[in-house]
Amino acid sequence: MTTAAAAPGPAIRVEGLTKLFRRAAPGEQLRTLKSALLDGSLTASLKREEAIAALEEVSFEVGRGEAFGVVGGNGSGKSTLLKLVAGILRPTAGRVVVDGRVAALIELGAGFHPEISGRENVYINGAILGLSRREIDRRYDAIVEFSGLADFMEEPVKNYSSGMYVRLGFAVAVHTDPDVLLVDEVLAVGDEAFAHRCLRRIEEHLAAGRTLLFVSHTLDLVEQVCDRTLWLDAGRPRLLGEPRRVVDAYRQAVAEEEGREHQAAKEQQEGDAAAAAALRWGSGEAEVAGLRLLAGPEAAERYHLVSGEPAVFELTVRAARPLADFVFGIAVATPRGVEVWGTNTDLAGFRPAQLQGEAVVRVVCPSLRLAAGDYEVDVAVHAKEGAPYDYRRRALTFTVTAPDRGVGVYLPEHRWEFAGGVAWEDVRSEA
Repeated sequence: MTTAAAAPGPAIRVEGLTKLFRRAAPGEQLRTLKSALLDGSLTASLKREEAIAALEEVSFEVGRGEAFGVVGGNGSGKSTLLKLVAGILRPTAGRVVVDGRVAALIELGAGFHPEISGRENVYINGAILGLSRREIDRRYDAIVEFSGLADFMEEPVKNYSSGMYVRLGFAVAVHTDPDVLLVDEVLAVGDEAFAHRCLRRIEEHLAAGRTLLFVSHTLDLVEQVCDRTLWLDAGRPRLLGEPRRVVDAYRQAVAEEEGREHQAAKEQQEGDAAAAAALRWGSGEAEVAGLRLLAGPEAAERYHLVSGEPAVFELTVRAARPLADFVFGIAVATPRGVEVWGTNTDLAGFRPAQLQGEAVVRVVCPSLRLAAGDYEVDVAVHAKEGAPYDYRRRALTFTVTAPDRGVGVYLPEHRWEFAGGVAWEDVRSEA
């Protein structure tokens, strides 16, 4: 990492950043210093190695006073990026330029010595972050007050809980008055009251014209705190822009992946006779041979949709012999068993005449206004009095995302209206 002198320009500049890690093949032993010396080279490559790209060709700038968020799944390179910006790691290619003093809260308890007291660790960490002993003396009481650990400062930190580690680490970091503050997911470890205190301090940090680089899986917090957000996917930049737009795109991708996983799990379940027996029953006189979800105006098969999109539940039904008594039914519920919606052909007023061979049955929803979440679908074909020919529980799962937040399972079309002495900033148009 290069630390530049104060000058007009961004607080952080990342250019073509790539970080590769080396992994030996299975059964390969790591080279020792002795073996390297015997080979005559300390830099000889490991045999049968394969390079793992933690980051590839990442570029962005963060302005002074800007809160910049980074989101992505586990293993996407978020923490590696913060360590490169902090100077803990060196890039394989590209460069990072940071203007000003950096304080990093990246790994739980990083820089703490477990055998010494919290007070001694405050002085050690403060010195690492560039403070003199006199400066730490002046700030010590404020650090202790912020952390809320006055009764534990003489205790060895090995006796601290994970939340106490975070309290002390964050308190030291923010009281060094850094120009650039790097924060990883560790805020999620603290209790709610301390998290609110940290957020207030971050807001003060930003109001003073300082910079924040923030990594979190708490997407609502990223939207709340950050001015711009970068989505990393397998070490590569996927999208950079306004937080709501980036977070929504990320959630959509996660929903698609979960839909594929749900579908794979369903197929595996169907292949397991024991599991199938627990989730399916009936006489077999007719069977639900297939179930698909067709979503969007294009009616494409997919298992994620945005609330309000058209959706079609398509059943393929086969009758072993001609039937004159039959009802098709469908029910949607949450994974916790909350009934969301259900209907059948009898309730809809259809009088059966004949079911023979194979038939396709579609339940068409022009606008499926479910709230964001995961849903399960039960389907059945049964006699009018209820005797099941084929009842399938959890025959299909799907995920809904929604641009608006709310509670419950139903997201009706709606709008807000106001009159009189109330005004709002027009932030929705920026999303």
